[in-house]
Amino acid sequence: MNIISISKQKIFDNKSQLYAYELLFKDDSNNEVNFSNTVKEVSQLIISSITSKELNQLLGKKTLAFINVDEETILKGILDVLDKDRFILNILENIDLSEQVISKIIQYKKRGFRLSIKHFDSSAKMISKFTRLFNYIDIIKMDIALSQPENLEKVMLKFKGSRIKLLAENIETKEDFKKYSEMGFDFFQGYYLDKPEVIEIVGSKEPAQFIILQLIKIIKDDNSTEQLEYFIKKQPDLSYKLVQFFNNSKKFNVQIESLTQVITLMGRNKLLRWLLVYLYSEVSKNPASETILALAIKRAERMEADADTKHKDKAYLAGMFSMLSSIFEEDIKDLMNHIQMDSDITSLVIEKKGIFAGSLMRAEKAEKDYLKQIMIANFDKLNTTDLIYTLEDGGVEIDRSKL
Repeated sequence: MNIISISKQKIFDNKSQLYAYELLFKDDSNNEVNFSNTVKEVSQLIISSITSKELNQLLGKKTLAFINVDEETILKGILDVLDKDRFILNILENIDLSEQVISKIIQYKKRGFRLSIKHFDSSAKMISKFTRLFNYIDIIKMDIALSQPENLEKVMLKFKGSRIKLLAENIETKEDFKKYSEMGFDFFQGYYLDKPEVIEIVGSKEPAQFIILQLIKIIKDDNSTEQLEYFIKKQPDLSYKLVQFFNNSKKFNVQIESLTQVITLMGRNKLLRWLLVYLYSEVSKNPASETILALAIKRAERMEADADTKHKDKAYLAGMFSMLSSIFEEDIKDLMNHIQMDSDITSLVIEKKGIFAGSLMRAEKAEKDYLKQIMIANFDKLNTTDLIYTLEDGGVEIDRSKL
C-alpha cells in the first residue's frame, strides 16, 4: 500500500478565519522535504495522493493549500496535474530565477494559479531578486523572524493598497499576533495559531497499467479530449513523460501550457503509439523490458506492413498488445476483458485467432528464426539451469534419466 506522510499547518486571515493550509511532505525520518526533492522518487505517489478523492479529506471541500515549488518542480511540468483552484504555488526564496523559470511561472499565472513567495526576508536583495515577478505574485509570505524591523516596514509601505496580500510567517506568541495584526498583515501563520498536524494518506490504488490501457481504449473509442486529459492526469509520471517527449520533439516549436494542447498537437494516433511504448518501457517490471519493447515495436511494425491499408493502424496495435502477457502479472484474459478492447485485437491476444492471426504467426516465425540463430551461436555460454527453466516454461518435457 502506498502511504505518504504530510504535515499541514493552518493559515488564518485577519478575521481569524481559516484561509488555507501549508502542506509539507515528510520523509521516513519525519524530516521536511521540498516538493521538488521527491520528483524523481515519489512524485507519482505524492501527486496521485493530493489529486485524488482524498483531497477533500485532507483540506476540506473548499480550503486552499500552499505547496512549495522550486525551479526543478516548475520546469518539469509536474505541477500541471494540480487543481489551480485548490493549490497556491509557494515559490521558495532560494529559487534560481532563470529566464526559463520566470517564463514558466508567468505561464502558470496566466493559467489561473495563485502564486506566493516563501520566507521573504524583506531585504533589498530579496526585493531585487523578485521584482520582475511582483506583477504576478498574489501573496508574499514574510518571515518576521528573519526580517529586520525597518525592512519589514518598508515592504509594508511598498505593497500597501496593492493587489499583493502579505502573510506574516512564524507567529510564535500572542504578542506577535497582536503586533503584526496592527501593522496590517492580511494572513498569519505560526505555532501560536496552529501546530502542524502530520497525517498519512493512501496514494492511488489503481494500477498504472490499467490507467494506461484505459487511456488506449478512450483514444480508440474517440472520446473527448477532456476525458483523455483526465485519465492522463491520474498517472502524474505519465503527464511529465508526455510533456517531456513533446518538448524534445523538433517538429513543434511552441511553449506548452496544458495537456490539452499536447494532445491536440500530437494527434491521437501518435499519442496512442507513444502510450504503448510507455507501457512497455516505463511500467513494465520485467528485467528484459528494453528487449521486450524493441521486440514489441518490431512485431507491431511487421504486422502493420503485412496488413491492408484499412487495417494498418489496428494491426500495429494488435502487434503491441500481443506481447502484454510478458509485462503483466495479471491474467491476460481478465486484462483484456477489463479494458474491453476491439474484438479483433482481443481475440488475437487471448486466443491467437481472428483477422491478424496469420500475420502474428509470420511475425513470431521471423522472431524465432533470429533468436534460434543467437541461441545456437551462443549455446556454450548459456547456463544449464536457465536452459531447463526456459524449456519447462515452454512446456517441453525433459527426460530426467538422460540428464
